[in-house]
Amino acid sequence: MAVWTRADKNGQLDLLLRDRWIRVAAELTRETLTLTAEAEVSGQGGNHWDYSSAGLRNGMSNGNDPGSSPGNPGRGSSSGQDQLQNQNHGVRGRSSSPGRGSVSRGQYDGNYGVNSSGKYPVNGANSDFGSPGSGYGSPGSSFGSRQGDPPVNLDGSSEAVRKVRVVKQESGGLGISIKGGRENRMPILISKIFPGLAADQSRALRVGDAILSVNGNDLREATHDLAVQALKKAGKEVTLEVKYIREVSPLFKKPSLVADLQWDGIRPQSPSYSGSDDSGSPKHSSSSSSSKDRKVISLKMCFISRNLTMPDLENRLLELHSPDGQHTMVLRCKDGATANSWFTAIHTNIAALLPQTLAHINAYLGASSAASTHPHLKHIGWLAEQIQLEGGRQQFRPVVMALTEKDILLFESVPWSRESWSMPLLTHPLLATRLVHSGSARGSPSHGSDLVFATRTGTGRGIESHVFRVETHWDLSTWTRALVQGVHAAAEIIKEVSIGCTLNRQDVRLTLHYEKGFTVTREPADPTGGAVLFRYPYEKLKMSADDGIRNLYLDFGGPEGEMVFDLHSGPKPVVFVLHSFLSAKLTRMGLLT
Repeated sequence: MAVWTRADKNGQLDLLLRDRWIRVAAELTRETLTLTAEAEVSGQGGNHWDYSSAGLRNGMSNGNDPGSSPGNPGRGSSSGQDQLQNQNHGVRGRSSSPGRGSVSRGQYDGNYGVNSSGKYPVNGANSDFGSPGSGYGSPGSSFGSRQGDPPVNLDGSSEAVRKVRVVKQESGGLGISIKGGRENRMPILISKIFPGLAADQSRALRVGDAILSVNGNDLREATHDLAVQALKKAGKEVTLEVKYIREVSPLFKKPSLVADLQWDGIRPQSPSYSGSDDSGSPKHSSSSSSSKDRKVISLKMCFISRNLTMPDLENRLLELHSPDGQHTMVLRCKDGATANSWFTAIHTNIAALLPQTLAHINAYLGASSAASTHPHLKHIGWLAEQIQLEGGRQQFRPVVMALTEKDILLFESVPWSRESWSMPLLTHPLLATRLVHSGSARGSPSHGSDLVFATRTGTGRGIESHVFRVETHWDLSTWTRALVQGVHAAAEIIKEVSIGCTLNRQDVRLTLHYEKGFTVTREPADPTGGAVLFRYPYEKLKMSADDGIRNLYLDFGGPEGEMVFDLHSGPKPVVFVLHSFLSAKLTRMGLLT
């Protein structure tokens, strides 16, 4: 049995929540992943955080740490003037991040919290306009800027237009953040009001107000940058014409991990499994934990994957799928190396829980008792099965594969009850299944190529093929070994397979025995013992073939010559069982490894 070194890991990640990226503190332990909300980044508008003094750069679009060198070619560089903790910089730039299948440029978040003559980020500086990395993994904006979304209508609201006079303070400036602009099919909206600053002290502005004009300058059709310049040049006394837009104000509500992160991965029939803070997860002893926006995810039977349901050209996304198959949590790391480190750590801890999970499921289903009729579960885990789409396209979908002593079963999710165990997506006998490929999906291993294994099963309808993708080389070797050893163990357990058929217009029964080889008997069997027509050991077999329809051809070099068995159904199950018996015998003799 493998000895696992489980990983404990801490760090900051981005969580995709309600079409927005949320900064979370992630804590990985032996059995759980705890996420605690820290800050928010918008959706399509482009990876902008509501920074405090963390010293973070304009978004995370280039994936670099604060203070590191400029990003990759094609991305704006991040110089010291863009580090937004500097109080001389009043505007917080937002790097553009196109949504899934759409592009929305230039949506910036201008923060007029400081009355400053310092430099402001240029429109587009440090932005990923059209970058594949920010396009994939940055979903459509929740502020109506996705392609095809109708623009927000200023005239549709019943709220009255108000004029508000704000006097800037000597330090601190206007004290608001804005979103929107014509290029985003939105009015200029107040998205945040900073406590204690001028706008807050006016008691006349609120989040969700659309700024219609600044000192008489009409902003109804203004781009975001024009609004930025108008507010920057407004002077000490600013007269704002505003109108509250009720339709968009709920979108400024900060997402909640507890309320919005759906994760019902554990069924009530399995009480020892824990979920999250709001669904029976382990509670932290800290008295302050109840006041934090925190989610605790049990790792038991979760599925950690990369580039499965969301394209990830920058190689910095992680996908964590719930055991019930209903929810996928997308986490974003600052760069590829960090993503690899987190993936390895989470995968290691999930894998280390598998023996405990197997023992739990077998005990829960009663398979470990001597009187149980339920087959003993040998291995279980998540895979990605290749499915065929229209037009010849292919796609992978998550599935659960379970190996018992005799069968392969596929499920849509982890089956926690006897009832769900009795309704798999499909069941194949191990004895009629063979592993035909294990390795790279391409002709030769290459960087970034999928790791897959393929199976073929003989059925009455012919050969049924499946291709499964795994995430790591450890997964590949584990499943390969489990399948091969499972087939050989099934051969020793089942021992014998027989089928009624016709030979030379006579009803006979063909029996394949793991130890004795082939026996052909007359049907119905002669009670006097004279029913055996032929008996040959495996080593006497000279040739075997089938027509793929109903006939099986066997030649043992005897005087009867080639025997043609009409099986009355597809011959492939018998052919595959024969292969499994031979493979198991050769392995037992040390001739196969």
